[in-house]
Amino acid sequence: MKKLFAAAFATLAYAGVNAQTPAKPEMKNAIDSFSYALGLNVANSLKDQGVHDINTEMLKQAFNDVLKTNTPGMTQEVAIHILQNEMQKMGEKKLTAEKAKGQAFLEQNKKKKGVTVLPNGLQYEVLTAGDPAGAKPKAIDTVRVDYVGTTIDGTEFDSSIKRGEPTEFPLNGVIKGWTEILQLMPKGSKWKVYIPSDLAYGDRGAGGHIPGGAVLIFEITLHDIKPAK
Repeated sequence: MKKLFAAAFATLAYAGVNAQTPAKPEMKNAIDSFSYALGLNVANSLKDQGVHDINTEMLKQAFNDVLKTNTPGMTQEVAIHILQNEMQKMGEKKLTAEKAKGQAFLEQNKKKKGVTVLPNGLQYEVLTAGDPAGAKPKAIDTVRVDYVGTTIDGTEFDSSIKRGEPTEFPLNGVIKGWTEILQLMPKGSKWKVYIPSDLAYGDRGAGGHIPGGAVLIFEITLHDIKPAK
């Protein structure tokens, strides 16, 4: 929310740019260039947060009221209240859409040849079987894995491969989907795993690349298991 407030008030610098007039702005001096660059950056930030429908004339008026006449048309407390309400509505709308998109993906994905669906909704494909009779980790064990994580649109948000070395962690210290699926994987196997949002990061999401309600896809290779002592 702090990020939104900072962006929302700073966006006033962008108010004079009308989205319906795509003519290239004329930069007459350094202040013009700075103002446009600032507006561009903030507008992109707001767009990333799902803010699209803005009355630029009202933004321009607020900008002038604050910086030129120091007579804003509402108090900052009222402004914050309005922003909170609108962002809550936008957040709920975005979450609902993300969940619907994820559910539709899982419904189609489970029809693919080779995909297994577990009772809790987890889906997986075996890419490399490993030793079927080999050891499997328990929830209290530590595992050593390589993995690549993406959202359903293919956006990669994490990869031990790119970091150049496997990752080691206690299995009961990660998202539920990982804890559950890795207990089914024998050492040496590589699986592609599709994790519903309620077994991943839920409604809150994680960072800038995993929105709330997102289904996550991981390719996981289980290299080693260190039993709990």
